[in-house]
Amino acid sequence: MDNKVVLITGASRGIGAATAKEFAKNNYSVVINYNSSYQEAENLKKELETNYKVKVLTIKCDVSKEEEVKNMVEKTVNELGNIDVLINNAGIAIDTLFEDKTVENFKRILDVNLIGTFLVSKYVGTIMVENQKGSIINVSSNAALDDYYPMSLDYDASKAGVISLTHNLASQFSPFVRVNVVAPGWVTTDMTKELSQEFIDEENKKIMLNRFAKPEEIAKVIYFLASDSASYINNEVIRIDGGFKC
Repeated sequence: MDNKVVLITGASRGIGAATAKEFAKNNYSVVINYNSSYQEAENLKKELETNYKVKVLTIKCDVSKEEEVKNMVEKTVNELGNIDVLINNAGIAIDTLFEDKTVENFKRILDVNLIGTFLVSKYVGTIMVENQKGSIINVSSNAALDDYYPMSLDYDASKAGVISLTHNLASQFSPFVRVNVVAPGWVTTDMTKELSQEFIDEENKKIMLNRFAKPEEIAKVIYFLASDSASYINNEVIRIDGGFKC
């Protein structure tokens, strides 16, 4: 029997890479989507194939471009036969002072974080509905809920949109496809490595567990939501922020 297949967008680094390892460890064939991080994607592919003996595809795709998304989904199905789980993880942030925000950058963040989630879900979700089974997990942020940073207001708005989109997709794809969303807080990834230690110390004071998450801690929750252990969890927002105190 062939392994189940997971497609993970933005999978070459951070939460995406940790999630790819978690699914490979559980005998999934893995599709690593990347846009610019070719070498990281290839290195991860080699690691998964070596350590877990599973099938791995790397596919370059800008998730904000419909034709590229369509081609990625078609290639996945042609080569691996199906898509059982979709993780919409691809995301970007362009943090600047409010007065320096531009419409161009705002639109780019919406294109990747929100439109990208819609496009990949549209093409994968259609297949899942036809197969009458599947699970989609979208990656949002606790900043979409109640953790506000004016320097990231465009990112925060895009992630709030992902939560709203999740609710509508859960309705659209019911009863065959479960659609949930995770809302992580601070996670130690490339996106946070430029933060000053002073800022990190101040943020840790707001977190009951007094530290940033490891990518693996987010990945384990994502895997749980995709698994049969979560077979009756649908249309939910799962916070993973260590008990963030607003």
